[in-house]
Amino acid sequence: MELRNRILEGTLQVFNNKGMKFTMDDIARTLGISKKTIYTVFHDKNEMLLALVDYLFDQIKEEEIKIYNDDNLTTVEKIRSVLGVLPTGYKEIDFRQLYILKEKFPDIYAKVEERLENGWEITIELIEKGIKEGVIRPIKIPILKLMMESSLEQFFRRDILVKNKITYQEGLDEVVAILIDGITI
Repeated sequence: MELRNRILEGTLQVFNNKGMKFTMDDIARTLGISKKTIYTVFHDKNEMLLALVDYLFDQIKEEEIKIYNDDNLTTVEKIRSVLGVLPTGYKEIDFRQLYILKEKFPDIYAKVEERLENGWEITIELIEKGIKEGVIRPIKIPILKLMMESSLEQFFRRDILVKNKITYQEGLDEVVAILIDGITI
């Protein structure tokens, strides 16, 4: 498991420098291991990228749990944080390049879509709590979920972030701000 995670972390580093055009040689060079060693863990780049999707989303879920259990945050602060969470170590990674997934790596894109659509239990629970507390107006939670998922899916389908020189984190923060605060002053 340790080698697997090390390879996945190395993949993220290489991805940040080369985008999706990285090779297994690039990862081996970055980690100072042989390509053969990587192939003992992952049969090919596709398998490694599928594992990377789960690895990243699992890290996001761990961060969500930390936010949920943070007694120093209000319910609204927890909702805002959970919707906009990226693990601390990944804030500098350029996820804007992921827009090529749908065209070039459709099975990986499908995995991202699946993970975006699932695992909303903490967020839904916090929203329901906010409604009960009277700090969130009664909303149709499936609509909020759809809006958030759709926004993030567009980041993975189009190059809107790249064209507008917006980082993934800035785009994510803006989506969350609009969903939580609306567009009025």
